[in-house]
Amino acid sequence: MSRFRRTLAAAVAAAAFLASATGSAAAHEIQATRFDAPLPLSLLYLGAGATVALTALWLARTRTEPAERAKRVVARVPHAGAVSLALSVGFLAVALAVLWIGATGRQTPTNPAVVVFWALWLKGLLVVAAVVGSPWRVLSPWRTVHRALERVEGGRLGVTTYPRWLAEWPAFVGFLLVVGVFENLTVLPEYPARTSALVAVYAGLMVGGGVLFGREWFARADFLSVLYRLVGRVSPVRVERNGERAAISLRRPWTACARPVRSVAVAAFVVASVYTVSFDGFTNTPEYQTLLFAVRDLGGGALAGVALYAVGLACFLVAFAVVAALTARAARDSVRRVAVAVPATLMPIAVGYELAHNAAFVVRNVGVLAGAVTGDPIALLGWLSLPAYWGIQVVLVVLGHVVAVAAAHRTLADRYPDRTGIAHAPLVVLMVAYTVISLWILSRPVVV
Repeated sequence: MSRFRRTLAAAVAAAAFLASATGSAAAHEIQATRFDAPLPLSLLYLGAGATVALTALWLARTRTEPAERAKRVVARVPHAGAVSLALSVGFLAVALAVLWIGATGRQTPTNPAVVVFWALWLKGLLVVAAVVGSPWRVLSPWRTVHRALERVEGGRLGVTTYPRWLAEWPAFVGFLLVVGVFENLTVLPEYPARTSALVAVYAGLMVGGGVLFGREWFARADFLSVLYRLVGRVSPVRVERNGERAAISLRRPWTACARPVRSVAVAAFVVASVYTVSFDGFTNTPEYQTLLFAVRDLGGGALAGVALYAVGLACFLVAFAVVAALTARAARDSVRRVAVAVPATLMPIAVGYELAHNAAFVVRNVGVLAGAVTGDPIALLGWLSLPAYWGIQVVLVVLGHVVAVAAAHRTLADRYPDRTGIAHAPLVVLMVAYTVISLWILSRPVVV
């Protein structure tokens, strides 16, 4: 086993120790009203932050290994084209069902359309992407419709080319609106008809954009495509299709995160994804409620939550810009080049916290959806104790940050082999800060 792998193994062991030393905690979907841990929280934060920092320090002193190219193929799937077609048509049927059932079914939060879109589609596919890579190129219902239109036309469909200056900014705006505002700050997810209307409007924009700009529209303007593709970088599994066959291979989870992103817009998207999942957890805390009412008293009114979200996002973007500038100065490179080189290294942080924060939410809603068929919801997590759940959360958060450190080290070592350590320092500080913030949010009581 290489020193690099031993370092990561030691970091994971440290995370597991931190988890085993903790007690019960408030969880997003496992209701509790207070946090009690036999280990003082200050010591927990210090230990988690030290795990991330020491991992970076060890990597800085370790001889850099060549970037991994080969992947171990573990399975081959025949008839990949038929499987993809079946999945595409099946998910298109799911999207149509969300529209129909949401508009015509019982207008309650347990309506299958609400459960399917907000939990199993939006969050569940994110979990899938984190494990086996993005499934969205196959599942996207708007792509499926566009492919059908192309078959009718007998060729590629698109009136004009996608503007280069537009980059991924439409996806960035879509993510902020749907996930940042509608999901986290409004009651829209509780209303089936409004959920169906949102899906219908978004589907119309996607199909219309595809007709106007062609296939590139879906890759760059669909926030779901950009999000799942970024999350898929963390996946230890890669599925590659070659004609009618597909190969499933394994890779190190930081390998794809070490590659630069496509544009500054994607860099902003990465920062927004890290921030938004943390903000989602923060909205459940007493501190957020205090801030919310304070802003409302100052005249913020119904937009107080949106104002807090916007201010926090601006702070995260500025923090990333400062870190990129410091890294660029240490590496003697341009800020723009650094700003697109390192953002993907932050994705393991977003994924680790997303899994810690929302995996139980997805599983619980699988039971709710099953209850819509059987008439009695199934408590799939009834066996999981709060101490065990908190331990899993700690491991996921710290492990995500450790993988992020490894990815950042790989990125900087490949680009700046003579200045890796000093160039890595600003990112380490940022990641340690994220670690402590993430664990603090998870430790706070849930306001219900």
